[in-house]
Amino acid sequence: MPIQIYNSLTNRKETFVPLNPQRVTMYVCGPTVYNYIHIGNARPAVVFDTFVRLLRLLYPDVIYARNITDIDDKINNSAHAAGEDIATYSARYTTAYRQDMAALFNLPPTVEPLATEHIDVMVDLISNLIERGYAYAAEGHVLFDVAAMPDYGKLSKRKTDDMIAGARVEVASYKKNPMDFVLWKPSVEAHEPGWESPWGYGRPGWHIECTAMINKHLGPTIDIHGGGADLLFPHHENEVAQGTCCHDHPEDYVRYWMHNGMININGEKMSKSLNNFITVHELLESHPGEVLRLALLSGQYRSLLNWSDDLLAQSRMTLDRFYGALRDTATLPHVDVPDVSTHAVIQALCDDMNSPLAIAELHALVNRIYQEGTTDDEKAQLRTELVACGQVLGLFNYTPTQWFQEISAQNNAISPDKIDQLIADRTAAKKAKDFAAADRIRAELDAAGVEIQDTRDGTRWQWK
Repeated sequence: MPIQIYNSLTNRKETFVPLNPQRVTMYVCGPTVYNYIHIGNARPAVVFDTFVRLLRLLYPDVIYARNITDIDDKINNSAHAAGEDIATYSARYTTAYRQDMAALFNLPPTVEPLATEHIDVMVDLISNLIERGYAYAAEGHVLFDVAAMPDYGKLSKRKTDDMIAGARVEVASYKKNPMDFVLWKPSVEAHEPGWESPWGYGRPGWHIECTAMINKHLGPTIDIHGGGADLLFPHHENEVAQGTCCHDHPEDYVRYWMHNGMININGEKMSKSLNNFITVHELLESHPGEVLRLALLSGQYRSLLNWSDDLLAQSRMTLDRFYGALRDTATLPHVDVPDVSTHAVIQALCDDMNSPLAIAELHALVNRIYQEGTTDDEKAQLRTELVACGQVLGLFNYTPTQWFQEISAQNNAISPDKIDQLIADRTAAKKAKDFAAADRIRAELDAAGVEIQDTRDGTRWQWK
């Protein structure tokens, strides 16, 4: 089934045709590790992890790189303010990022390059750009000469004046042009990290990092580059400049650009001034990671997503319904996993990652499971389809029992063992015809947020 991608380079939806169908390449900009990541940082990670799962369903080999920026002025300043060594500081938040990603059920990328491990590659790339006439050294800095690239701005499609304003460019004596951007800068303060280079002791600029790591691990031309819409300019624009100009016979640096939309918090733009940043680390203290993942996929990836308690509650209810269908069909005979590559859920994802429609198709599968007249064999088949398709979205990482009695029990005052004991006491009370006691126990469970259901197979429970 062909995949349709909205390509930010052409501003239209296009059929994805990989350069080499036997080796699809994709790169996504990862975090700058100076703190715990906020929920906005998690959106591209979840969106593009889901897209990689889709690609791997349809192609034999997908190389997915997601970098970590562990050298940056934000890191330097934060570590200095905390009185910590930069390497130790960034390593701690790198570990925290990986833990958060795992908690959201993102698969590890094929390659996870760290910027500090690629300084030599960056130095070689900068030297290459100087030799080709696209960069120049000045006062310990090396800058990309924007005027040397006639079609600079082709990704963002901004006019020069707009680009200058959007980039908040530094007007400096060492620049030929205000738009010229830094590839290398000197390290002069004692707390600033640095490496020896042909231009003196210093460190790389931010933009050169991704181009160097792409060239090193994926090649001069890659199929897909993903990231947040806030990176389109100047970061990705500058990547295009570097990646295009560093080769004798420049091909497309990136063939398909994908940009996810931003996240609002309760209808307001997430910003430091409003103090409404919510970290994944904090959210995981009160919500299962799978709920956060489904919430992040509930909107089409290019659209603005409004993050709220209502969104989280709705995502929790949806997962309860899905896991409930799996629980209710758990005793049915095993059915071999079908080929779901043409399933309606997958068709939705192939249409520019329409995850809301894909989730709606999962609901449709559940509806058919409960539809009057559906046979047990049909239910077993639908259950298998539900799991196989849901896993492409990164869902169904638990058994129904785990979901209802362990995962949903997090942050609840009453323990599953206590619930089981109360249910046993209620059963005994009903057997003894002490219905008042049975009703009191039910009310106690209800007050604790536990819903019980009496079935022919006994009483079962779940969190409300």
